[in-house]
Amino acid sequence: MATTALARREHDKIDYCMKMSSHLSGGKVNVAQVQEYARKELLQLLGKCDGSKAIVWDESLAGPVGLVAKYSLLRENEVLKMFPLRAGSLPPANVRNIIFITRPQLHLMDLVADNVYGEERSSGYKKEFHLFFVPRKSLLCEKWLKNRGVFGNFTFIEEFSCDLFPFDSDLMSMELESAFKEYYLESDPTCLYQAAQAIMTLQQLFGVIPRVSGKGPAAKQVWELMCRLARKQPVSGQVAQSQIDHLLLLDRGVDLLTPLATQLTYEGLIDEIFSINNTTAQFPPERFTKADDGPGDISAEKKQIILNSGEELFAEIRDKNFNAVGPALSRKAKLISSQFEERHGEKTVQEIKQFVARLPHMMATKASLATHTTIAELIKEVTDSTSFLESLQTEQEFMNGIDTDKVHPHIEDCIAQKEPLVKVLRLICMQSVTNSGLKPKVLEHYKREIIQTYGFQHILSLANLENAGLIKLQQGSRQYTVLRKTLRLTVEDGSEIAPTDISYVHSVYAPVSVRLAQHLVRPNGWRGLQDVLGLLPGPTVEESQALPAGHGPRRGSISSQSSQSDTPRVVLVFFLGGCTFAEVSALRFLSQQEDSLVEFLVATTKLINGNSFLKSLMEPLGPDIPPPRQ
Repeated sequence: MATTALARREHDKIDYCMKMSSHLSGGKVNVAQVQEYARKELLQLLGKCDGSKAIVWDESLAGPVGLVAKYSLLRENEVLKMFPLRAGSLPPANVRNIIFITRPQLHLMDLVADNVYGEERSSGYKKEFHLFFVPRKSLLCEKWLKNRGVFGNFTFIEEFSCDLFPFDSDLMSMELESAFKEYYLESDPTCLYQAAQAIMTLQQLFGVIPRVSGKGPAAKQVWELMCRLARKQPVSGQVAQSQIDHLLLLDRGVDLLTPLATQLTYEGLIDEIFSINNTTAQFPPERFTKADDGPGDISAEKKQIILNSGEELFAEIRDKNFNAVGPALSRKAKLISSQFEERHGEKTVQEIKQFVARLPHMMATKASLATHTTIAELIKEVTDSTSFLESLQTEQEFMNGIDTDKVHPHIEDCIAQKEPLVKVLRLICMQSVTNSGLKPKVLEHYKREIIQTYGFQHILSLANLENAGLIKLQQGSRQYTVLRKTLRLTVEDGSEIAPTDISYVHSVYAPVSVRLAQHLVRPNGWRGLQDVLGLLPGPTVEESQALPAGHGPRRGSISSQSSQSDTPRVVLVFFLGGCTFAEVSALRFLSQQEDSLVEFLVATTKLINGNSFLKSLMEPLGPDIPPPRQ
């Protein structure tokens, strides 16, 4: 599996992705600059290692870094082989330099040490070893390597300070899989320091952000870290004019309901059912075969499809509620059909020439339509199933405050039928959050049923969910009931086909996080929300940053108080602890409204869904709990 051919295939796929996304950035903030900044850092590090190279990747980084540096670019810099970081010896590689690129985690240092020992024992070509930590060095990891006796084998130990990976023209992710767990369960704020560093990097590229708002303990801590970093790293030299007007820091702990809710947008459902990793999803290959393909033509490998707005059709349907996707695909099919029919009419030479010029784009659109029609069929098979519909109905009852105070029969049925444990826990967590906690008898009943059905070892996962606040005992106040009414979190009569409210992303529920962003960009901001903000956990941040001398706020920005300008305000929404595709879709929806003069840019520690969010908090002890996705 760990062959150069496989690595080349992965990076060629990302090569296409980045070619497409290089044309995407609109407005003032060009996310491609983030990509270029990281690429220069990597090439500078590779330039220190003279001669042929083999890169050994921490597997969780191969995909994200591939979004920054294409395989062809690495090959131009004498990278001949690439391998995943695994235990034991490395495959044979006739190269001068072996470069380890890894997160600063102790269990990975053991794998690095094993690889170095294996190479030292093998006879043949003498190699130099190098280690690049992403995004920061770790003294603890370096000490661990000293204890293993391999620290002295490295010629260079450097930092590859790539904090954010660009996923689309308006979306960046740090790809820190366990950020929420580290902060809320392990009291480890390292991820928040990295988030603060990432924001400082963005300010180097796009100028100082004049206004900062936030909610939650993690948001407050990131703001304080930003202030400390600003004092340690004073601005020097030429400074970019401010291109981002407002930074909104949102602690995932402020809105625990949204990641638990099933996403009902097209992209959200792809992520729920098939998982999207580094803009790519894998599908059953047999559903994408052509009519003239024989049985032997079906590949055993999963069908990999890149999903970003570089593809015109996907950009059009990605943020729609799934019920609106069918009609959109139908309209597109009729349009393509009519375009192809044009060739049958009498045409001049000039018209034929124009038709031939449009033909490649028409053929690409036709292929794209076939692909997304197949994906939509695969999704519909799941969404039409009784199991999916019953779970969705239960979720929507909880969101509307129905039957949240007692043991729910659907959850009992799921346990009795031994449905995947993560599905059961997701519903229990949702009931707890919407009921502001569970009654002692209800909680004990669920615990007893889970332990008897799935095994006593899962008591550890239940304890983690309690410590993270996803499951708790009911206390006096009913915060969710008040929030639901005050923020209009549930909208019963909203349209899914032609939506007028962000609640369409979950059919009846508007994410708390996006409601906060929606209120923030209104003329009064959060000034009218003080009572609501008091119901949400953690402190509220409302701060401003001094702009460098000679730099005024952008025309039309919040801080300039100019409501007459037609220049869109740019708001960076930074999710600390994870963000769902449905939330991204809801923010895009707000930007696209006719009366909107706001462009949202989204950054997050990790793109998540309900399953990956819970799995990151669960102890991987049983067969029902595979390790979190990479």
